[in-house]
Amino acid sequence: MSAQIETRAGYLPQKPETLAAYLSGVERVRNLLGGAPGQWNIAEVGDGNLNLVFIVKGPLGGVAVKQALPYVRLVGESWPLPLSRAHYEHMALSEQARLTGGLVPGILHYDEVQALIVMELLEPHIIMRRGMIAGTVYPKFAGDISTFMARTLFFTSDLALTAEKKKAMIGAFSGNTALCKITEDLIFTDPYRVAELNRWTSPQLDAYAARWREDGDLKVAVSRLKLKFLSSAEAMLHGDLHTGSVMLTPEDTRIIDPEFAFMGPMGFDVGAVVANFLLNYFSQDGHEKQAGDRDAYKDWVLATLEQIWTSFREKFLALWRDNPTGDAYPASLFQGAQGEARLEAERQAFMERLWTDTVGFAAAKMIRRILGLAHNIDLEWIEDKDRRASCEARALTLARDMMVNTASYSSIRAITDAARRVREEIKSY
Repeated sequence: MSAQIETRAGYLPQKPETLAAYLSGVERVRNLLGGAPGQWNIAEVGDGNLNLVFIVKGPLGGVAVKQALPYVRLVGESWPLPLSRAHYEHMALSEQARLTGGLVPGILHYDEVQALIVMELLEPHIIMRRGMIAGTVYPKFAGDISTFMARTLFFTSDLALTAEKKKAMIGAFSGNTALCKITEDLIFTDPYRVAELNRWTSPQLDAYAARWREDGDLKVAVSRLKLKFLSSAEAMLHGDLHTGSVMLTPEDTRIIDPEFAFMGPMGFDVGAVVANFLLNYFSQDGHEKQAGDRDAYKDWVLATLEQIWTSFREKFLALWRDNPTGDAYPASLFQGAQGEARLEAERQAFMERLWTDTVGFAAAKMIRRILGLAHNIDLEWIEDKDRRASCEARALTLARDMMVNTASYSSIRAITDAARRVREEIKSY
């Protein structure tokens, strides 16, 4: 990787001591916070892989501030990253807000030069991944995430858009290549080869990592998925839609951090959600204080996963039936009862193809979180390495079969049944 860090006239990475002065010059934010800048409390709270994140609170209210750094925060300046990712995040957030309303945080201010977005402060929301580690039930999540995915994917696809508008969207997001490159390498390539940044629970999973590097069937399967990711611009994706990109309470859900947004295959977003629920399911054995005390929560995780896919499928199909506005499948070709019946059969076939993609992409996302660079705290926070490795071995076993034998998983129930079976059959790594 080149070590050249991007420079931009006027750009300055913020610190708590400089951010107050900056925000005092933004009238809308200054009025929302209230009081004088000296009265504002500012804390840098970013715990992600890429960016700075600040929480700013004043006498009247608070805001969240996100600023891109010119490198990958997790790795450091040896891995440069363009500041333009903030532009794509802002563009995606704006489109998601238009399509889904209150399912994303409100944008209060955007500064292209500073690669900085000021957003609504979400309180008392927490990152969903942390809540699921604690065993918190979120009864609204399945409905909210299925709505978010159905509306953002359908209305940015050829099923809803004219070809002209769709191509304009492809052009608008086409420059987000650096973030796509991270996905292409860290998800579809590095876990299957010797790569400097790979890591796993060692020595417990050394044999798994070695087998993955020698598994020809797995390499072919993941390469097919990578080709689809590279070439299939079906809809605007969030691009990083996992439980770490959700802030919520039991009553309210918000999707955050779409800086990986681009025009890609729909199954990638849906598969990311499936993968993260499966990883959390397998992690629960590692968080138990006594054997069996998380059994009810494990059941909730898998039942919610089934509800997510079922609701998404129903909502996507309903949107398609009610909004035949795209240049794909023009209504003029499917007139009358016979035409509508034929089109409905094709809608069902479309969803089956989308499900197949979802299964494969979910498997790839599970594998990268165990054998690649960036891991999930669902598993990382299991302190006993043997217990953690056992949970990870189960997830890897299911993921490999999902990727290589995708046709065996014809329904979401097939996956949840397999998850229960693998958990019972594999007692340790």
